[in-house]
Amino acid sequence: MLEARGLCKSYGDRAVVADLTLSVGAGEIVGLLGPNGAGKSTTVAMLCGLVGADRGEVFVGDGATRLALDENALAAKRRIGVVPQELSIYENLGAAANLELFGALYGFAGALLRERVDAALALVGLADRARDKPQSFSGGMKRRLNIAAALVHDPDVLIFDEPTVGVDPQSRNAIFANLISLRERGKALLYTTHYMEEAERLCDRVVIMDHGRVVASDTLAGLYKRLPAVETLELEVDGVVDLAALGAATGVTRPTQDGTRLHVGVADLGRAAPTLLTWLAAHGHSVHRISSGRAELEDVFLSLTGRQLRD
Repeated sequence: MLEARGLCKSYGDRAVVADLTLSVGAGEIVGLLGPNGAGKSTTVAMLCGLVGADRGEVFVGDGATRLALDENALAAKRRIGVVPQELSIYENLGAAANLELFGALYGFAGALLRERVDAALALVGLADRARDKPQSFSGGMKRRLNIAAALVHDPDVLIFDEPTVGVDPQSRNAIFANLISLRERGKALLYTTHYMEEAERLCDRVVIMDHGRVVASDTLAGLYKRLPAVETLELEVDGVVDLAALGAATGVTRPTQDGTRLHVGVADLGRAAPTLLTWLAAHGHSVHRISSGRAELEDVFLSLTGRQLRD
């Protein structure tokens, strides 16, 4: 439903986005992740037609509708709904009046407009507050009205730019339920976030950007395979472990020790655990406790983009 091919954007001699390609299918949520300054905001602006690309193209729907400065641009934009990070609602207009305004901008009027407004408010759980002004709403309610404003024209493609910033857990879960409902209706959703657990919970595929380029694009299972260790073990042991010798003898990766806690990564838990325990016992290290876990998306993200702080 949404496809970008070879997008490039520079400001002066600084390349902000370089040869970016991604796609979002109907009934799919694709996460767009990246450190600060990776080029996500510029990418989103190009995908929804707010910023023109220096090179590359964006297609909406069946691939025949091109988002560009030509006769197809308006038709393509009408098929996209954008939920910006900054709230884009009018505090002094009632909730329904906000949506009526946005719907009118897309050419809707009369009974059809009222039907669209009612449906959007119902989806985000604000039907009973239709006449109330957003200035009386909580932060989470405003976020949900912001989503409704992007839905009122019933777009095929929805772009969410960090829609859960600053909301409470109840509103966050309500927003997640909205996204899942939209996916079930066959909408194509692109979701940007800095919260890895959101991407793990919601996304069918994840695209990771860094320095303006896509450094990974895959399902969660595919991304985890990029790590040398998919499983992790934490053991409580006696004594100081020779980490280099442990790694060489047992094949565990990234061994670290913090006091009595020994952390290691393993590719196969069933095979590695017995070998590890046998080696520790042979070298005089009693094990008092052992727990296992799986790699997380944050591990993949940091392995691809590094741990250095970004401005």
